[in-house]
Amino acid sequence: MGDWQLLGRLLDKVQTHSTVVGKVWLTVLFVFRILILSTGAEKVWGDEQSNFMCNTKQPGCENVCYDVAFPISHVRFWTLQIIAVATPKLLYLGHVLHVLHTEKKMKERLQSQRELDDQATLFLRRAYKVPKYTKLSGRISIRGRLLRSYVFHLLAMMVIEAVFIFGQYWLYGLHLDPRYACSRFPCPHVVDCFLSRPTEKSILTWFMLAMALFSLALNVIEMLYLCVKAVKECMARRQDYTVTPVTPPPSERKVFKSQEDPVSQNCVNLELELQGRKLGLNGVANGGSKVEPLDEVHI
Repeated sequence: MGDWQLLGRLLDKVQTHSTVVGKVWLTVLFVFRILILSTGAEKVWGDEQSNFMCNTKQPGCENVCYDVAFPISHVRFWTLQIIAVATPKLLYLGHVLHVLHTEKKMKERLQSQRELDDQATLFLRRAYKVPKYTKLSGRISIRGRLLRSYVFHLLAMMVIEAVFIFGQYWLYGLHLDPRYACSRFPCPHVVDCFLSRPTEKSILTWFMLAMALFSLALNVIEMLYLCVKAVKECMARRQDYTVTPVTPPPSERKVFKSQEDPVSQNCVNLELELQGRKLGLNGVANGGSKVEPLDEVHI
């Protein structure tokens, strides 16, 4: 288990910068894949080659037959699968740390320039992007560049997971046979080789395959979750920036016309008179021209 501590510490940092579904995925990876692989699978497959026996004494025949039956060990295959699937997570963590470091430097620059005037501060805010990924609580907001990076790393994880699932099915199938027939050189004839504890190994193979499929399903669910969240945020922004038109819609124009009465018309006349007086004063100041005010205003 000590060999997985470094990877566990790195993935634990990713957990603080992931969604709810992403945290569930990391829990499944830690508990049902890494823990089972390090405690159960290594013990089950520890005597894999030593207990693989063939009914022949020909030197080298058992090694050749074992290579045909198991092109790669199950434990090594699952170890490679976990490391390959976790690699996009680690790349995403690197991008997050780079963004946080950039925002930290930008905050320090703005803090050092607070004594400048407003125009200089405005220029600095335009020159350096205002922090938009770090929340007040210290956590990050997955949007913009981080959202694109998160989506890309999810796509990479789904592709890698699907490739390894297909590879496991293509190499071993869904069931381990207790007997393998081998006729490869240097075996003198067709020999029978026998696998130790085939039922236990088959059950563990099904379990690891099921966990891989479950992890792939979680990645798909997380992708859908991000899409729904992005659509909701886009609709919320549209509602916030919606401008009410000046002209009323056709359904309300009749009602608007029906509300016209002499009182509203008198208010309009009063406003026109005030505007005319202002124009008259401006005309006198500019050249003596004057605009006559309205004769009568009814209030």
